[in-house]
Amino acid sequence: MRPRTTATTTTIAVLAWLSLAGDANAETLLVGVAAPLSGPSAILGKQIEAGAGLAAAATGAQPRVVNDACTADGGAAAAREFVAAKVSVVVGFLCTDAIEAALPILKDANIPVITVGVRTESLTDRRAKTGWRIFRLGPRGDDERNAVAFNLTRRWPNELFAIIDDGTIYGREIAESLRAAAEQAALKPVFVDTFRPQLDNQIGLIGRLRKAGATHVFAGGDGEDIAIMGRNASQLDAGIIFAGGEALRTAPGDVPYATGTLMIAPPEWADVADSRVLESFAAQNIVPEGYTLPAYAAVEIAKAATALAETSGKPLADAIAAQDFSTAIGPIRFDGKGDLTENLYRVFRFNGANFVPAEAE
Repeated sequence: MRPRTTATTTTIAVLAWLSLAGDANAETLLVGVAAPLSGPSAILGKQIEAGAGLAAAATGAQPRVVNDACTADGGAAAAREFVAAKVSVVVGFLCTDAIEAALPILKDANIPVITVGVRTESLTDRRAKTGWRIFRLGPRGDDERNAVAFNLTRRWPNELFAIIDDGTIYGREIAESLRAAAEQAALKPVFVDTFRPQLDNQIGLIGRLRKAGATHVFAGGDGEDIAIMGRNASQLDAGIIFAGGEALRTAPGDVPYATGTLMIAPPEWADVADSRVLESFAAQNIVPEGYTLPAYAAVEIAKAATALAETSGKPLADAIAAQDFSTAIGPIRFDGKGDLTENLYRVFRFNGANFVPAEAE
């Protein structure tokens, strides 16, 4: 997230309008909320429903919640229901199949969509071709790879570093992105290899890393493997600092992460959210986890953009684009494709108990 800054003139105007939200003559904003409320993703869908519902109550909007079932058929059916209900904007969606089936229907009805969970890159990359009115309140699929490459090439220009991966598509892609960025920056890893994942120990790998002289290692893989590497490196007194991606958010199991381990990931939303909004969640016994806070912010943006559209005469989708919005999770701005203008990923360091922002140390 970007640090909180002084509100722009646009944001001030938005907030001034919101202060009049209680005007009895103001038309209630009907917000469609698309979420998987059945099946294996239902727990995440309930987070969207809770966050959007709380934001609607706070802003005077009216939510219309529909189960998209995380399927193409469910997404299309939800879109048709939103059109019939004459919603002004739709927020939510976690699954690519559902949103891709919904978007053509919503486009024909001039209804913009703010997704809080779909990372598929082509969703916004194809915007000019499809004409879909889509905005993404969350990371793109390539944001993690780009953030790893950007941050580590700047942190390790004078370090003896290695790049390893677990052979999965995820591991290979993120490791290759770092390797390519390092080459472009005229940096050369001392060791590049693929490791075998899910082993009880990685002593052999640590031995090879130490022999190569590596002091810093990026591992494209899951948290448990990186935790085991850290333990083995400590046992061999190898003096190696490990780094990984967002997978380190998952608790590693019986083996803790080694102190100093780096993680490149977005912040936990509850750690950066407005305290007053967190208090409102607590008052309703709602835990602000997962997609609750992004869904809350999406409704805030929908409400504020509606005000801008009404005062400027612009279509709602144009009001959402290229404006600064003050939200529960910080300032938000979308680019011309509908993606966030700033990569959310940051560098965190494990302090022996938790991952904390590396800059805060």
